[in-house]
Amino acid sequence: MSVPQERAEGRRTSNIEIQDENRLAELGYKQELKRDWSVLHNFGVSFSIIPLMPLRNGSMKLIKHSYGLNTGGPGVMATGWICVSFFTFFVGLSMAEIVSAIPTSGGPYFWAAMLAPEEHAAFFSWITGWFNFVGQFAVTTGISFGLAGLISTTATVKNAYTPTAGRTLGIYIAILVSHGLLNSFGVHLLKYFNNSSILLHSLGVGSFAIAVVAAAPKHQSAHAVFQHFNDGTGVDGAPGWSVRASPAYVAICGILLSQYTITGFDASAHLSEETRNASWSAPIGVLTSIGVSAVFGFFLLLCLLFSIQDFEATVGSSYEQPVLQILVDIFGENGAVVLMTLVMLCVWHCGLFSLTSNSRMMFAFSRDGALPRFFDHVDGRFHAPIRTIWLAAFLAFCLSLPSLGSTVAFSAATSIATIGLYLSYATPIVIALIWPRNFKKGPFNLGAFSRPVGLIACLWVGFITIVFCLPTSNPVDSQTLNYTPVAVGIVAVGAFGSWFLWARTWFTGPIRQIEAERAGVPIDEPGVLEEMEREGKLP
Repeated sequence: MSVPQERAEGRRTSNIEIQDENRLAELGYKQELKRDWSVLHNFGVSFSIIPLMPLRNGSMKLIKHSYGLNTGGPGVMATGWICVSFFTFFVGLSMAEIVSAIPTSGGPYFWAAMLAPEEHAAFFSWITGWFNFVGQFAVTTGISFGLAGLISTTATVKNAYTPTAGRTLGIYIAILVSHGLLNSFGVHLLKYFNNSSILLHSLGVGSFAIAVVAAAPKHQSAHAVFQHFNDGTGVDGAPGWSVRASPAYVAICGILLSQYTITGFDASAHLSEETRNASWSAPIGVLTSIGVSAVFGFFLLLCLLFSIQDFEATVGSSYEQPVLQILVDIFGENGAVVLMTLVMLCVWHCGLFSLTSNSRMMFAFSRDGALPRFFDHVDGRFHAPIRTIWLAAFLAFCLSLPSLGSTVAFSAATSIATIGLYLSYATPIVIALIWPRNFKKGPFNLGAFSRPVGLIACLWVGFITIVFCLPTSNPVDSQTLNYTPVAVGIVAVGAFGSWFLWARTWFTGPIRQIEAERAGVPIDEPGVLEEMEREGKLP
């Protein structure tokens, strides 16, 4: 590239950065995080969190008990993936349109405040923020604790290692520490890990899937993959839900496997303040992460389903991990361990960038006063919100502690992950539908399709919220009860209760830093900004 070309390129980059900073200033914030991520990097973060559907999942019941194969079987898994991907894309379209107009790290809770009428902005921001906040670290727990479980299970293949709750928790702590350290002090390396994650989740997973199909001694028929229905929801010889209710009920519950996985794409929004040309890059990141993950996930799922050697043996595997059993049947123990290592590398990257997304959301939430001001801090040397990185890691660790006493309690604690996030996704979309005049569109604009797409997205989130609360095992007792409604209820009571008891008296919604500084307000002093806003002394 010639010198004039380099200068022209530099001017274009500089102009884009200026536009990004100006847009952020219009929303009331200073540029504190380092803005050097491209659209590819933005996409890569969400893409890293979403894929590898059969291999990692946020719910232990999916990892340990062959959930998909028992709740509908291969036919429901395959068709369910298509159905979930289709409707989730509507959610992504609506979110992409909003983030294009409002590209900040706060994501859904900030959108809710900006789209709602002024008198309701703080309320919607508070409720949306807390559902997103809890969903964020619950997803990280599911991913990284799931990785710890995969490591423990794989370790049993070639030796006499016996997994215990304590050992798995120890592995989990080591994983969280590795993610926390890299996010804190290796922030300049995250772009390169992002690149390696994209390669692992595309070329790596593609090669994995092709190798499985190519090496399988025999293959299932298309009929077995797309039409085989299996109801293993009965416990200890009890009839399954297809008998107690209907096969349709089992099929509806079976799609949860796909929906548990296609989530976390709000990461592209949470990284928008670090992304160049965010008004375009962030919405592209949201949509491409969903679309590419849907395609790669479906391809991988089909390759595994076609390569099952013995369905009953896979469902009842002594490893309690169907993917590992498929690999052992095809490649033997040594080959299975090698391929599971690739799987675990991919899942490690998922956890890494899930923590990155968590920390950005929490940083923004503290910047706006919902969390203690202590967490509103970006390290000057490493350009990272180190305090919220370790806050997210600590909360993810705390959520794993019930696993020491009961897998039922752990499943109950982590069940909030997907619902928490999707409710926070849907809330600003609903607000935009009710009060469309407040929605000033950005460069990515659905035009006349905006409201129909938003309506479909909200109906889908409402549907899956109900389905997530349904019992999936029969009979229903203390060990098989779906505790998701309890977890959601606790978060809802906490969010609404705290608002009406005390937060409504001081929380005013997202804070406009720049206006406050221009008014001479010392924004770094705890409580001062809130007091000034309450007294109406800010512009």
